[in-house]
Order: sequence, then C-alpha cells, then structure tokens
Amino acid sequence: MDDWQDRLLLRELIENWAIWRDAGLWDKFRTVWHDDGRMMATWTQGTADEFIEMNRQGWARGVSILHFLGGFSCEIAGDRAVTQTKMTISQRGEVHGVLVDVVCTGRFFDFLEKRDGKWGMCLRQPIYEKDRMD
Repeated sequence: MDDWQDRLLLRELIENWAIWRDAGLWDKFRTVWHDDGRMMATWTQGTADEFIEMNRQGWARGVSILHFLGGFSCEIAGDRAVTQTKMTISQRGEVHGVLVDVVCTGRFFDFLEKRDGKWGMCLRQPIYEKDRMD
C-alpha cells in the first residue's frame, strides 16, 4: 500500500472517532481502537473499553459532547503512525445552577499501529491548549 493510502485511512479513522463517538454509535466507535487501546482525557485515563462505557453511561444521562476536527498531520514509520489533529470540544452543562457552554481547544496526538492489515488506535493523548466558558 502506498503512503498516501495509509494517510487517507488514518484520517478516516480519526474522523470516524469523532463522528461515531458524538453520535453514540458505540459498536462502531469500538472499531477505531485496538483491543489494548488507551485513552487519556481531562476526566479519565484508562482503557478504550472503560472510556467507551463511561461515554455510554453519560449519553444515557443526556450528556452531549461535540468534537470538531481541524488540520491533520501524520508521520508513518512502517506499521506505526503518529497523528496530530487540531480539535475543539464543546459541551453544554450547568455550573452552579447556570447553563453554560464549555469549549476546549487543543490537539489530539494519536499513536496508531497497523495489525493484521488494519490501522487502529493504541493511545489517544489530547493536549488541551485553551478553555472557554460562556
């Protein structure tokens, strides 16, 4: 496979992460991760399965979080890749009884591997650069 094909597959995987997570498509969302995948976030650090279950529970309680993706870069070395994607995360919720919108801007650093011909996420490490509450 040519390098550009891997880059397209990796970008699609990153976009699927945001689309499927925000739509609550948990079975599809699980497919972007390898079995031993891990997620780091401000509110939890753990396995992909733990992250998915916490998101599923939040979804059931009405928690709505939206991810918007921007620029993307990718470094591929054989069956491994590191991607960096600009992102904004938006959430509406109550703070001290006041309804607010919280917006976080940053970058997703993703560490991926191709196993048995399929790219999957091993680790997602967000870098949070700016927060805003309106």
